Amino acid sequence: MSSEVAPTSPPRSSPNILVTGTPGTGKTTTAEMVALAAGLEKVTVGELVKERVLHDGYNDEFDTYWLNEDKVVDEMESMVAGGGMCVDFHTCGFFPERWFDLVVVLRAETDKIYDRLEGRGYKPNKIQENIECEIMQVVLEEARESYKAEIIMELPSNTVEDMEANVDKIVAFVEEFRQTH
Repeated sequence: MSSEVAPTSPPRSSPNILVTGTPGTGKTTTAEMVALAAGLEKVTVGELVKERVLHDGYNDEFDTYWLNEDKVVDEMESMVAGGGMCVDFHTCGFFPERWFDLVVVLRAETDKIYDRLEGRGYKPNKIQENIECEIMQVVLEEARESYKAEIIMELPSNTVEDMEANVDKIVAFVEEFRQTH
């Protein structure tokens, strides 16, 4: 039996943050604001999937790509290794736990989600599916199953004031992390 310990990556001096939630909760806007305010690099996984063909084709019924989780993880591994990343995506369970120092789950009232998704031109079935996901707390439960409770931050995202307060909380986390690491 070997007593060798698996190699670990060097500690990060700047955190990796995942901003997740049902579509329409303000993930991308919040992540952009956090990245700008805290000097983090932002990665919108949905854009990465399209740009680098990290999918297995297109789902016409729901107007989305069939995500290839293995390709996404392989593509992002080196990006997040050094820290300093703010990642936004609508799901979180397939990302390795070691990647993130904070997982922010944005929540919104269903009428807000409906209005936001309708404004984006989402198909009615896609709007309905996302509203049901928010009601059932699908993303929050996935985060709870995938990450330690102490790194999960559940935040409301119904108003501009909510978003500004959320950015302040996340930036405060980044600053504290940098001071202690």
